[in-house]
Amino acid sequence: MSNRHQFDVIVVGAGPAGENVAGRCADGGLATAIVERELIGGECSFWGCVPSKALLRPGDVIAAARRVPGAAEAVTGTIDVAKALAQRDYMTSNWDDSGALGWLESEKIELYRGSGRLAGERTVEVTSAAGEVTRLTANVAVVLATGTGAAIPPIPGLRESSPWDNRSVTGAKAIPRRLLVLGGGAIGAEMAQAFRRLGAEEVTVVEAADRLLPNEEPFAGAEVKAGLEADGITVITGVKLVAAHREGAVTGTLEDGREIVADEILVAVGRRPSTADLGLDTVGLEPGRFVAVDDQLRATGVAGGWLYAVGDCNGRALLTHMGKYQARLAGDVIVGKTDALGNPPAATAPVPRVTFTDPQVCAVGLTEAQARAAGIDVRVVSYPTGNVSGAYLLGNGVAGTSQIVVDEARRVIVGATFTGPGMAELLHSATIAVVGQVTLDTLWHAVPSFPTVSEVWLRLMEAYGL
Repeated sequence: MSNRHQFDVIVVGAGPAGENVAGRCADGGLATAIVERELIGGECSFWGCVPSKALLRPGDVIAAARRVPGAAEAVTGTIDVAKALAQRDYMTSNWDDSGALGWLESEKIELYRGSGRLAGERTVEVTSAAGEVTRLTANVAVVLATGTGAAIPPIPGLRESSPWDNRSVTGAKAIPRRLLVLGGGAIGAEMAQAFRRLGAEEVTVVEAADRLLPNEEPFAGAEVKAGLEADGITVITGVKLVAAHREGAVTGTLEDGREIVADEILVAVGRRPSTADLGLDTVGLEPGRFVAVDDQLRATGVAGGWLYAVGDCNGRALLTHMGKYQARLAGDVIVGKTDALGNPPAATAPVPRVTFTDPQVCAVGLTEAQARAAGIDVRVVSYPTGNVSGAYLLGNGVAGTSQIVVDEARRVIVGATFTGPGMAELLHSATIAVVGQVTLDTLWHAVPSFPTVSEVWLRLMEAYGL
């Protein structure tokens, strides 16, 4: 071994979660190092959230304009795909992370380029691209923030068919004429619509569950299905893909015997933790699994409380904003911050989430089914999102559903879902209501501005009976 180095905190993974926990620790006065084998900024910045939303944006703008008489008549051409892809490249800084170096230097966080791997208690070995190994030791904590990668199911012939994953689709250099999407969750639904609106002639989505977005409210999946079909996308649910093969084009075979031919097949059926070669076995954990953590984000089953896992690699909530939240919280725990009663912070926040299709699906907290499964006596109240003046002003045909799940015993909202075009910015008010456990009697006095879509909150209160 060479180049031995010692720090207070070592962070493995420089995606959004890793960057946030490293910054929090450095701001707390701890000598901090961060290890990254690819790009600083991670999956979200270069292969996930940012490029995918950049690909969705042109189609969203055109669809919004077409809902407004007067503006609709100005939409006379088609999307300039080359410029749309160039904007995607701009938003990802052309997959160049040099812009992040200044921030690391300003925070006095030392960067190690290479693959980080645990090598026993408080020890990380970093192997550079040239094969040089550097051993780092931590006085206080090691934080794992290695994220996840795309899961490829063991379907005969699928892996041999050179399928696209989230990285392939968000980094595409051209729009295929025919695209087969395996998986009707957020990634699959978003990219199906993005590529159809960017010019793909045939797009087919295959989802094994009986509806799209199976983890959200049933009406959400139904409305997204209708939105995709309105764009000319074929949606097949309740049927599995059982085989695939490529001979130039890709042919996917469904369990009912149907065959779908496409130029590319995108696999978007889930994620696997990037922990297989992380050295978890050297500290008594199982490689390749999500790292279980407690509410302070400490890895369970590791003596001494020195190992933490934040973001997707712990499996709690595979969303960038939740990983950043966990990172801030873990950083506060590591530097010793407590509340007024001397208690450390705890990661108990409800999960807000958005699927950026058209219509968008925006949700926080529990669905009705989840709340009932948890034994909560709930009442569900809904109202058509498009039936408020703010929605009418967005254009003709704006529709969707707004729903709250109310804990009747406490008269507080434990879950909320909003669907409709461009509804994402409506979600944070619901998140505040759920996190703050604000009673409906108090929310009734939160007067929404007119004419905004947020007036739907007033209608929900009225539908409840207030």
